Amino acid sequence: MVSHQMEKASNGTSALETQTAELDQPAALRKIISVSSIAAGVQFGWALQLSLLTPYVQLLGIPHKFASLIWLCGPISGMLVQPIVGYHSDRCTSRFGRRRPFIVAGAGLVTIAVFLIGYAADLGHSMGDQLNKPPKTRAIAIFALGFWILDVANNTLQGPCRAFLADLSAGNAKKTRTANAFFSFFMAVGNVLGYAAGSYRDLYKVVPFTMTESCDLYCANLKTCFFLSITLLVLVTFVSLCYVKEKPWTPEPTADGKASNVPFFGEIFGAFKELKRPMWMLLIVTALNWIAWFPFLLFDTDWMGREVYGGNSDATASANAKKLYNDGVRAGALGLMLNAIVLGFMSLGVEWVGRKMGGAKRLWGVVNFILAICLAMTVLVTKQAENHRRDHGGAKTGPPGNVTAGALTLFAVLGIPQAITFSIPFALASIFSSNSGAGQGLSLGVLNLAIVVPQMVVSVGGGPFDEIFGGGNIPAFVLGAIAAAVSGILALTVLPSPPPDAPAFKTGAMGFH
Repeated sequence: MVSHQMEKASNGTSALETQTAELDQPAALRKIISVSSIAAGVQFGWALQLSLLTPYVQLLGIPHKFASLIWLCGPISGMLVQPIVGYHSDRCTSRFGRRRPFIVAGAGLVTIAVFLIGYAADLGHSMGDQLNKPPKTRAIAIFALGFWILDVANNTLQGPCRAFLADLSAGNAKKTRTANAFFSFFMAVGNVLGYAAGSYRDLYKVVPFTMTESCDLYCANLKTCFFLSITLLVLVTFVSLCYVKEKPWTPEPTADGKASNVPFFGEIFGAFKELKRPMWMLLIVTALNWIAWFPFLLFDTDWMGREVYGGNSDATASANAKKLYNDGVRAGALGLMLNAIVLGFMSLGVEWVGRKMGGAKRLWGVVNFILAICLAMTVLVTKQAENHRRDHGGAKTGPPGNVTAGALTLFAVLGIPQAITFSIPFALASIFSSNSGAGQGLSLGVLNLAIVVPQMVVSVGGGPFDEIFGGGNIPAFVLGAIAAAVSGILALTVLPSPPPDAPAFKTGAMGFH
């Protein structure tokens, strides 16, 4: 039975591989750029999630030590949705192509999710939540539902988008790296827009009806930001998918004359069994890298509001403490915007910098040490802010300029390793998957597991781990610094270097017109 399934899997893989012959040359760069631009729309909403939603759930009444649990839906949906979507997009026989139907479906789900998140407070109030009596349980439930749908939508979008770019690259390793670099660049564009919107205090005035009795200034700004993000996403998705077409895919019949139909879980487990050492090393380095990243990504603006500005978002906190916290969150959003600008410029230079440094794996290893140093430096910034408050009797005006500048500098410098994290692992996965026997969508879905499993660990353990050491965000940041250093060492020592112009993959390429 097992051998029969492996034979059918092999036949299915061969069917995918025959699609490469339909496209002898990579697609034009303008088409790759057009598809990559979808990342700007996706990342606009993701930037809003990272910068504004952790503070927002605390304003709804979820304690800080449990706030990370709201992010658990992301890795769970990612662990299930992206591999499944990748598997089915590899085999989709729609007349619109393999990837485009999933991208459209993801954009539609984002629209539904944005409505639920933005109007959670209004809907919760209409269902019985008291205005000044947290926790607002109904609003939290609606918010959590929207959050789940948004994460499912993001995973439905991003996997097919990256697989679409791999298809367009037609097996050319340099083109694959270039495509992922442009995807990373447009992620940075979306980040800049999202963080800039999140740092602007009066953005709600653009859409004044967003402020209601149950939706205060912070909530109205959040709602307005999401309206802008969905407008951008729909626009870039429509333009890109109308411009870049796909030829329908037809599976090759197997020896018995029937199309191969291997069950999803049988194929993904088969893909793990067939992974070669380079792909396993990539998964390990990626997992450690994201263990380093996630504490900061989830709590960077909360760190600015609590540790740097000395504020508090708890329902029982004073008005001044809440004001300081909100000021810190906006400063954090500004820092994330600087981060995104650096990330964008670095993304365009990844190929050049990689050549100067002797290859992708060396570049990734070096920037992981930059990540480790920056995360460790958050301890110094926090101590300087605490010393200022102690010396000035609990300052009520926020940190001095030099402390704020130091924190914002860390945000900006972190854009360098983040650009590498958003491009090189995915390019390496496309290249290494040539030996894995899986399609591009499934291979990227397997890589996604190395991202979402660390996120689950951080989401479940981050808050309690911080609480063991007295609360705050610094303990998780220090643990992240250690993970980044280990990831850097492994990237330099055990991760193989791909050949500079080897075929990026054997499966998944398609014809375009």
